[in-house]
Amino acid sequence: MIHKQYIESGILEAYVTGSASEEEVKELMYMRTKYPEVNIALQQLETDMENIAQQMAVTPPARTWEKISDRIDEIMLRPDEFTAKTGDGGYKTFDTGHSSPQYIEVESESSHMRIHKVWKWVFAAVFVLGKIFLGCAIYFYLENRQAQQQVKELKTELRQLKR
Repeated sequence: MIHKQYIESGILEAYVTGSASEEEVKELMYMRTKYPEVNIALQQLETDMENIAQQMAVTPPARTWEKISDRIDEIMLRPDEFTAKTGDGGYKTFDTGHSSPQYIEVESESSHMRIHKVWKWVFAAVFVLGKIFLGCAIYFYLENRQAQQQVKELKTELRQLKR
């Protein structure tokens, strides 16, 4: 009965996705050896996750592997210099001197960009802060405008009192 509650607790999912703590991993390894049902559930979950990953896989554009292989062969033949194709159809040669890493340019048909999970939170925070700052700017602009109007009214009252 305990093993069924353990299976439904979400720890197996956390382990498979890599978000389980060290304590949870140790506990899972213990429960896996003690209860065969936990081991079976974990194997089934891993299989399901692998099937989902395979279904969501994106096929690279045609000839991508051949392009990469050709560029690697080209680099292997010229170990002291790196040749890059320029936008106008010509070639540029860069001397690498073996000290800097060599990069292979890969063209892609997709216009999407993948980013690390941390950057998603950073972008969200920047967006929220931007909205807060915009709200503050509008508020202080209106306050300043109102204060200028009051100063203008006070100046006209002073002029009238001086006459």
